[in-house]
Amino acid sequence: MERTDTLLLAAKNAALLAGTMLRERMLETHKITYKGEIDIVTEADKAAEELIIAKLQKTTNDFEFLAEESASSNSIPQSCWVIDPLDGTTNYSRGYPVFCVSIALRIEGQEILGVIYNPMLEELFYATRGKGAFLNEKRVRCSQVSVLGKSLLATGFPYDIRTNPDNNLNHFSVLAKKVQAIRRAGAAALDLAYLAMGRFDGFWELRLKPWDTAAGALLVTEAGGKVTTLHGEAFVLDAPHILASNGMIHADLIRAIATDNG
Repeated sequence: MERTDTLLLAAKNAALLAGTMLRERMLETHKITYKGEIDIVTEADKAAEELIIAKLQKTTNDFEFLAEESASSNSIPQSCWVIDPLDGTTNYSRGYPVFCVSIALRIEGQEILGVIYNPMLEELFYATRGKGAFLNEKRVRCSQVSVLGKSLLATGFPYDIRTNPDNNLNHFSVLAKKVQAIRRAGAAALDLAYLAMGRFDGFWELRLKPWDTAAGALLVTEAGGKVTTLHGEAFVLDAPHILASNGMIHADLIRAIATDNG
């Protein structure tokens, strides 16, 4: 077994372990603390992160960890595990069953593998750079929808929506009139996984963190899609915003977003 395969298996096992724990504990009463006015964390986030890190450390000690609940700075190591132990914490804390675990491995500035686990549907998405994207061992591809007006998009809103005028409401207003529909489920990593397997045709969001996008962006590109900034520049993990699509509607999305001067 190649080392990449070994590392992918470790990431899968870690995501399954944490996701199973989260599913079993979802309906418990959670201890909630606030990182911002509406940005919350529960004891389950922290427990899942500890499980994931401990599991990965049994496989290798070669890489640093950039994990949501323990990150000490905004800097992104060139080589590290990038972990969101519970994407969709607000949903989870209210018993709304839309959340996931996201794990990516970054080596020398490039994401080489990504895993996203949706424990409520037991959907394990994963990708290795250059080897395609998969859902439960079956290869997946982005949709073939080529008309913006027939597309189903996903998005989200930043945690500072109440105070920052750059809050995505302008983009949402423009695109809602140009596409078939927009969904806002509250778990960006899961939105990207769904884009990779064709449930969505496009996704955009502002001010996400590296752990929100690392695994999902790789899934989308390995499924034949495209990932850039809102204005079409190359996407990097510390980019201020993300635009992902099946590739076929990407240029139309960029043009539509540009019309609101956002």
